[in-house]
Amino acid sequence: MTSLSTDAPVTRASKKIDTPTLRPRQSFWARENIAKIMFVVPAGLYMALFFGYPVIKNLVMSLQDYTTKTFFTGEAPWVGLQNYATVISSNLFAPALLNTALFTIISIVGQFAIGLALACFFNRNFPLSRFLRAMLLLPWLLPLIVASATWRSILDQDSGILNQFLGTFGIPAIPWLTSPDVALIAVILVNIWVGIPFNVTLLYGGLQDIPSELYEAGQLDGATGWKAFRHITWPNLRPVVSVVLILGVVYTIKVLDIILGLTNGGPANATQTIAVRSYQESFVNFEFGVGAAFSNILIVISLVFAVIYLRANRRAVDE
Repeated sequence: MTSLSTDAPVTRASKKIDTPTLRPRQSFWARENIAKIMFVVPAGLYMALFFGYPVIKNLVMSLQDYTTKTFFTGEAPWVGLQNYATVISSNLFAPALLNTALFTIISIVGQFAIGLALACFFNRNFPLSRFLRAMLLLPWLLPLIVASATWRSILDQDSGILNQFLGTFGIPAIPWLTSPDVALIAVILVNIWVGIPFNVTLLYGGLQDIPSELYEAGQLDGATGWKAFRHITWPNLRPVVSVVLILGVVYTIKVLDIILGLTNGGPANATQTIAVRSYQESFVNFEFGVGAAFSNILIVISLVFAVIYLRANRRAVDE
C-alpha cells in the first residue's frame, strides 16, 4: 500500500530568493551633499578669514623686516629667521620665558584648586547658593583693564586697602607692585582671582552631570567622603577637567591686560612675559617682525602643551 504524501512538490517557481537590493551609488554632487556643504561653507569662510588669515599673516610678518616704514613704502624685506634669532638672543627672552612658565603654572594650579573646591561646595545646593554663584561671576564679567585698575589701587603700598588691613596686625607695608621680588606674586594672585569664576562654572556643570545613583551605590559599598570623590567624582569629571585645563592654559599664557594694568612689565622687568614682550616690541618699539616672532613662539608653546596633555590624558583613560 503506497502512502500518499500531502506535501506539495517544491519547485523553483515556489521558492522566494531574497536578493539584496542594490542602491545606486550617491554622487558627490547630489542635492543632499551639496546642502550639507552649504551649511559648512559660512563657518569655514569665517574661520579662514578671521583666524586663518591672521595666523598666516603673523607667520609671514615674523620672517620680514616689518616696521613703521612698511606702512608708507609697502616694502617689508625678507629676513628669514633673523627675527627669531633676535628674540632668542635677547637678554629678556630667558626671564620672559621663565616668568611665563611661573605665571601660567601657578595661576592654573591656583584657579583650578580653588575653583574645584568651590564647585564641590556649591554642588550641595544649600540656601542662597544660586545667589552666591551669581555674585561669584562678577570678577569674570569685569573687563580685565577695569579689574587691574581696581587691584592697582588695592595693592598700592602707601594707600592700598590691603596694606592698611595688614597694618592692623602689625605687618609692615608690602611693596606689592614696586618690588621685583613681590610684583610677579601680586600679578599671579590677581590673575587667580580673575580666573576662579571660569573654573567654578565649568566644573560645577560637570558635577551636575554626574548621576546621583552612583553616589547612592557608592554609599552601600562604603565609598563616602574622599573615597567617593576619588572613585566616583574624579573619574566622571575628567573630561571636563581636560577642557578646563587646556582652555585655562591657552587663556593664561597670553594674558596681557592684567600685567600692563598693574606693572606694565616692571619693575626691573620682573613681570615680563612673552605676551608682554610681543606687545612692547610691536606697539612700543614698532618692530612688528620681532613682535610677531614672540607671538609665534607663544603659539607653538600652547600647541605643544595641548598635544602633550591630550595624549597623556588619553593614555590615562585607556589604562
